[in-house]
Amino acid sequence: MILKWIKNILISLDQLANTILGGDPDMTLSARLGRNYRGTWIERLVDWMFAWQKRPGGHCENSDWWEQDEGKDAVLK
Repeated sequence: MILKWIKNILISLDQLANTILGGDPDMTLSARLGRNYRGTWIERLVDWMFAWQKRPGGHCENSDWWEQDEGKDAVLK
C-alpha cells in the first residue's frame, strides 16, 4: 500500500512538472516526450534513465501509448 502511495505521488509530481512546462495537466512528461519530441536528445535521455524497465520502443513511446487520450488541454506542444 505504501509503494502504491509513493508511486502515485511521483506520478503527480511528474504531471505537475509537465503542467508547469505548458503541457496537459493529466499527462506525464514521458508521454509528452514520446508524442511530441520523438528522437530528440531529451527523449533519448529519459529512455536511457528508464532502460532498466526494458520496454520495447523505449520508456517515452510506451508512456505515450498508455496516455493516448491525453494532451488536448496542453498550452504548448
